[in-house]
Amino acid sequence: RLCLPVFFFSPFLSRAHKLGPSDDEMYQRTSVSVMQKEPGSGVMIHSYSSRGFNIDGNKVIGPCAVLPPAILQWNVGSYKDITEESVSLFHMLEPRIEILVLGTGTRVERINPSVLALLKRKGIAVEVQDTPNACATFNFLTNERRVAAAGLIPPPISTELEVRQE
Repeated sequence: RLCLPVFFFSPFLSRAHKLGPSDDEMYQRTSVSVMQKEPGSGVMIHSYSSRGFNIDGNKVIGPCAVLPPAILQWNVGSYKDITEESVSLFHMLEPRIEILVLGTGTRVERINPSVLALLKRKGIAVEVQDTPNACATFNFLTNERRVAAAGLIPPPISTELEVRQE
């Protein structure tokens, strides 16, 4: 069961700096946009709970696949449902993702070795973590402009986190 993607944009990623002669001696021949919103950049997981996730203001109920700039509901109930079939959406993407962060709930769980081997053959690094750490890792990788995706299962026990902007 896959649902349609939810597309979104972050207004804080649209600022630009105009270059002048003191910035670059060849500025007349160069066109530069700094921090321009590009597809696949800037997605942040703002909060999670036992019910789901808040990803850039989009509330997602249940497990989700974060494939910037899309968010999909992911048809897994627990880490035991992470199979070669359920991760197929991650290795069919173009451009290919560098790293897949899997959040397995409250604890780090062992993923079927055949799933990890498949992703390795496809050239995708995998990081398996508990969901709270997987959210933080995904945010860090995205901030570093890495081509990352996440498969996240909400922790069944409330370890709620909310990022507050001040």
